Amino acid sequence: MGESSPEKANSESLREDGNKHFKAGDYEAALSCYTKAISLTSDKADKAVLHRNRSACYLKLDDFTKAEEDASKAIEVDGGDVKALFRRSQALEKLGRVDQAIIDLRRCLTLEPKNKVFQEAVRNLGIRAQEKVRLLSSTDSRVDQMFQILLDPEEKDAEKQQKAAQNLIVLAREDAGAEKIFQSDGIRLLLRMMDTKKPDMILAALRTLVGLCTDHQSRAMAILSAVGIEKLCAVMAMDDEQVSVAACSVLHAVFDSLKEGMKKDFRGKEAAIVLDPSQELKSVIHNLLEMLTRPSVSAHGRESALNLLMKVVPRKSFRDPDNGMTLWVIDTGLKKILEVGGSLVEFPGSLSVTESTRMSASVLLNKLFDDLKCDAERENFHKLCEDYVRSLFEGHGMDGKLRSIQTVSCLLQGPSEAGNRTLELTGIMESIISLCASEREIDQQVAVEALIYAAGKAKRASFITANGVTLLKDIYKKNENDAIRIRALVGLCKLGSAGGTDFSMKQFAEGSTIKLAKQCRKWLCNETIESSTRRWAVEGLAYLTFDADVKEEFVEDKTALQAMFTLAKSQDKTVLFAVASTLVNCTNSYDREAIDPQMLELAKYAKQHVPEEHPKDKKEFVETRVHKLLAAGVVSALVCMVKNESPALTDSSKELISRVFLALVDKAEDRGNVVAQGGGKALIPLALEGTDVGKTKAAQALAKISITSNPEIAFPGERIYEVVRPLVSLLHLNRTGLQNFEALMALTNLAGISERLRSKIISEKAASMIEGYMFEEHEMIRVAATECMCNMAMSKEVQDLFLVEGSDRLKLMVLYSGEDDERLRRAASGTLAMLTSLEPKLCTRITQVTVHWMEILQALLLSENIDLQHRGGVVVLNMMTADKEVAEKMMESEMLEILSVLAKNEEEEKKKAVTSVAKECLAKAVEYGLIKATESAE
Repeated sequence: MGESSPEKANSESLREDGNKHFKAGDYEAALSCYTKAISLTSDKADKAVLHRNRSACYLKLDDFTKAEEDASKAIEVDGGDVKALFRRSQALEKLGRVDQAIIDLRRCLTLEPKNKVFQEAVRNLGIRAQEKVRLLSSTDSRVDQMFQILLDPEEKDAEKQQKAAQNLIVLAREDAGAEKIFQSDGIRLLLRMMDTKKPDMILAALRTLVGLCTDHQSRAMAILSAVGIEKLCAVMAMDDEQVSVAACSVLHAVFDSLKEGMKKDFRGKEAAIVLDPSQELKSVIHNLLEMLTRPSVSAHGRESALNLLMKVVPRKSFRDPDNGMTLWVIDTGLKKILEVGGSLVEFPGSLSVTESTRMSASVLLNKLFDDLKCDAERENFHKLCEDYVRSLFEGHGMDGKLRSIQTVSCLLQGPSEAGNRTLELTGIMESIISLCASEREIDQQVAVEALIYAAGKAKRASFITANGVTLLKDIYKKNENDAIRIRALVGLCKLGSAGGTDFSMKQFAEGSTIKLAKQCRKWLCNETIESSTRRWAVEGLAYLTFDADVKEEFVEDKTALQAMFTLAKSQDKTVLFAVASTLVNCTNSYDREAIDPQMLELAKYAKQHVPEEHPKDKKEFVETRVHKLLAAGVVSALVCMVKNESPALTDSSKELISRVFLALVDKAEDRGNVVAQGGGKALIPLALEGTDVGKTKAAQALAKISITSNPEIAFPGERIYEVVRPLVSLLHLNRTGLQNFEALMALTNLAGISERLRSKIISEKAASMIEGYMFEEHEMIRVAATECMCNMAMSKEVQDLFLVEGSDRLKLMVLYSGEDDERLRRAASGTLAMLTSLEPKLCTRITQVTVHWMEILQALLLSENIDLQHRGGVVVLNMMTADKEVAEKMMESEMLEILSVLAKNEEEEKKKAVTSVAKECLAKAVEYGLIKATESAE
């Protein structure tokens, strides 16, 4: 039975709407129309056309898998559908299936032999295919040669071997090279390299395996079965940090490739090899959990296992409804993670850990807890934690009590909600207080640390303040061990800084925070104390620097600053958060709410507490502090902190670092200094990953750098393309006007550099956003958007937007060329000059968009600004060249007189360009026979 006519009509109407949206460049809306139309029609031919149209949308939106699927559906109905064949070939080429793309293109050429586009495409793809073959054949001999050098027991030239190893790693990163290594019995040879027991050989083999596994499901599966999870875990457990991290990277690459493979609909060769990798994934996780508590595993191996669990277990996006892996890990491995978090190296037979292992356990626990979806799941997590802490506390004597308190500390640093629940178990809080007075140093150390973490997170902070302050003061004054005293001091700092930046809310007597800070700086600079203890001095400063007097003294103390920066660059990454917090306080880069003056008066009248700003937190003091930090080398410390792939570099730490960077680049004259020390490079990852606030602050810092520095120098090579996405992220209405403005200014600079950069800006869907800001009420934002569009107009895709029928884009540019604001006129007339030079069709259309076009152009030519005169002259010349009728209209108006006057300005050097363009306009009019050549106009 045929479909009912209303449905058919509705489907056709949706198709027409889709076509309009597509022409206007709104591909998302077009996609939605075509999808609805497909669901409404059952006519095969109509469906095929809709699939073909939708394929074009997917191509524009870079979803090449769906573009290929839709084109294939159209071809199934009509094998001679040239448009569908061409679209499928484009999608296949982007998916890397060049051979299949060529077959489709040749079919297109058979159907339309004279089509220039098809001829060119076949030629280009043919060259790419030949290049691939040539690369593979030249790779063959190189791979064999490298393995020969690496596996020759007689080879004595270490440098030669090192070079061969490096070449192998680089080759494995390219798909053709990876495939060649794989086909050349590479896995067996790489296993032989791993069996040499030489660390550099093992490293080279592991790094090559990372390349082979990345983004290739079937190779990853083959490597996993050939090498074995157990072997990879055994290598990861070795007591060599580099080897352990490299083995961790192999498992990460395997995991990602298998997981991606489960999401994607693999076609062709891939699907035949791999069916369901979920069992392998579970097996990897199971082995990692087993590693955590195996005594033979090294401290680095344990750290690597925690890091990998952090990366692969919790969901990457909360839009993905499946958190099954997290639930399974909590049920089978939570106690193992807690055992690592509560480990005490001072006890015989304890698990070996690095400086940051316990912090990593806290971060992992936090990520698992955050990944839970409902109260029942969270309740189960709490119960498992409480049962574990209670069993340790009650059944294993004094050492058990100590380990249970250490576990509570671990939870308080991670999922603090769970930490608070365990803190409230019978006897725990009382034990912490009583152990502070113990004779054993380890008891005191663990108890004081627990008190510090509890003071910030516990609901029972008042209990701690009442009982803890006296205890901590006692320990601080009477204890002879610096490691204990420094922790007691941090406890006092934490309780003493409860007022934050509020100058009037001071917990201690006047001047005591200055004294405590002095002691912290003294310990920080004392190199005879080990770094794991000195980091507590930075923790203390992170609290005390809420006080502006402390900030001022600290930035004056160059030795203390240098000592803190050295710690930040050290192997102990647990200090990152404290260093970042201290720097945020010193630069005042935390968010401060502006106080409403009326509310302030009301609060005073009602005798309520009013927050006060310290006089030394005023702008001029903050600027001086920033300069002192820059002079002391703060940038290189921050760059070092960002570089390290440590779990301690949590999203909240990244946010703090981004805040500091933004404060450092606030003044234009400081930006070059920040870039020279690697700040530009460090900001890119901060702008791409982390909290929304952190990413926004880093993106704004990138924008400030891109405005005043040459972007090609600030972000050399390929790095400049990575800056585009963060800048585009600032073009949203939920960002501040200043952020919008700075992003537009920065994008203007980038758009003026190259077509490739303009393409990148367009592919980030920024063109319509830039256009949107051209309607902004705020004058400066409107100007910045128009200037950005002026540079973007060099791109063909943007020119096409101005050609779209029924769009007001061109009209807006013509009207803006007649506005009062000089910068806006320059940007708009510059865009018109560019567009009319590159797209002659627009020349006649200018006369149709507004009746005021002639007077606007005349006003440009009569302007006192030479730039505006020149831009107006170029537009007039382009319009006259494009259309004789338009030229005629112009010559019948006052335009002739204006051009004649401008053509005579020969004496003034700066007006030369204007004179030249006016002469060309008159010459064009003579050529058309509209005016006669006179002596003056020659």
